[in-house]
Amino acid sequence: MVSFVARTGRHLQRYNRGRRLVVGCIPYRHKTGNNGGTDDELEVLVISSKKSRAMMFPKGGWELDESVEEAACRESLEEAGVVGTVESQLGTWIFKSNSRELYHEGLMFPLLVTEQLDLWPEKGARLREWVRYT
Repeated sequence: MVSFVARTGRHLQRYNRGRRLVVGCIPYRHKTGNNGGTDDELEVLVISSKKSRAMMFPKGGWELDESVEEAACRESLEEAGVVGTVESQLGTWIFKSNSRELYHEGLMFPLLVTEQLDLWPEKGARLREWVRYT
């Protein structure tokens, strides 16, 4: 079942050595060819930031009541309106929050998109765009 409300609050957030754990996805799909089938080109989905015109991949906090894969799927659904299969972890990175003097630890996964929704929790706050991977 799809929830049409994004999670809010930080009371369930996971931390590692004082750093908030953040999970993200790089949603991708095989481009549809002119004949209706797929071709070898890949497209990745980027979304707009809520605070600026910057484009980025969906990401957000990993909460205590979910696996890392569930968190990655939830963030992709809430922010980008896509559902798919989470694949093996690409890596981790440490970054400083833009709004606070806090550091986060991020984990990133590819997400093979199987469905793109017309309605999703943050549709009114974000734009999404498929771009060709070259």
